[in-house]
Amino acid sequence: MNDTVNLLGLDADGLARLCADWGQKPFRARQLMRWIHQRGEHDFAAMTDLAKDFRAILAQRASVSAPPVLADPASADGTRKWLLDVGGGNAVETVFIPEADRGTLCVSTQAGCAVNCLFCSTGKQGFARNLQAHEIVAQLWHANRALGGGDPALRARGERPVSNVVFMGMGEPLQNYAATLAALRIMLDDDAYGLSRRRVTVSTSGVVPMIDRLREDCPVALAVSLHAPDDALRDELVPINRKYPLAELMAACRRYLERAPRDFVTFEYVMLDGVNDSDRHAQRLVDLVRDVPCKFNLIPFNPFAGSGLRRSPAERVRQFAQRLAQAGIVTTTRRTRGDDIDAACGQLAGEVRDRTRLSERVARAPRALAGAGAEAR
Repeated sequence: MNDTVNLLGLDADGLARLCADWGQKPFRARQLMRWIHQRGEHDFAAMTDLAKDFRAILAQRASVSAPPVLADPASADGTRKWLLDVGGGNAVETVFIPEADRGTLCVSTQAGCAVNCLFCSTGKQGFARNLQAHEIVAQLWHANRALGGGDPALRARGERPVSNVVFMGMGEPLQNYAATLAALRIMLDDDAYGLSRRRVTVSTSGVVPMIDRLREDCPVALAVSLHAPDDALRDELVPINRKYPLAELMAACRRYLERAPRDFVTFEYVMLDGVNDSDRHAQRLVDLVRDVPCKFNLIPFNPFAGSGLRRSPAERVRQFAQRLAQAGIVTTTRRTRGDDIDAACGQLAGEVRDRTRLSERVARAPRALAGAGAEAR
């Protein structure tokens, strides 16, 4: 089976080209897409409206296969996490967060992460490899099946267990751009999952050139991991800022909004005690985003071993949020979900071989960071 093609990673154009190569008419691609993504089917023999000779070709040359599930813990609050084996000694994590009005799936795009944000346990492990498009889509395909999304009665009522997808799992999506773009196109396709562009969010640490490319290729909702109001502090918290400083990032956000499905950018801001949570930091944020339509999502830090960082007290977070709100910025504080199964923001670690020795460098960083935070206060 090593020479078979995994159909989970092919968008409509890719499936159409494959069908043409195998002597099939273009409409077969749409049939395949509906069987695979809407019904969650992986057995070609069960795809009864396909011609028998075509099903024989598919059985010989293609597959629909997701990474094996290594673990499937469920949280007391209903959050569910899947640990998926992507080979080479690496595993990635996918999290489903149920709410009254939506079901949100958080997908990973890389095994590990090279960005190395100091407050994120994924970055602490280093970077192994990019996921392929079929490995990204497989997370939604598997979750949809596991949650009953292939039920014809559910589809007939227009209901779906996963209504929103956020590219906020392990990895930096825009550093795996080709696979991320292919996955987005499949998720948005009406013959696949039919998700709205407003309900699919790509989160980035600030890869400016790729924000501009996403704007042109497939604009969806955009979230930016900000976490600091000035370059000096952000250089330490989010090292990619040294390459793409805040002035360039804010300009890219303004350009993106010209084509975005939403009229604002979401800025994510993890609250770190004594580091980035003072009133002075809040005022600097107000000044920074004054001409960028936005909302802020304040994230309580989720501690992990060796981080050397602490969560801001609840009252400090409340006061920080109040200062932003008083300046006219829509501000919410994220409710921690799934922390009892290590599925909360910043806790996704999977099992990644640290091939870049990042864990050693991260362990040394908090000592220098403490000084930067004290100076800002």
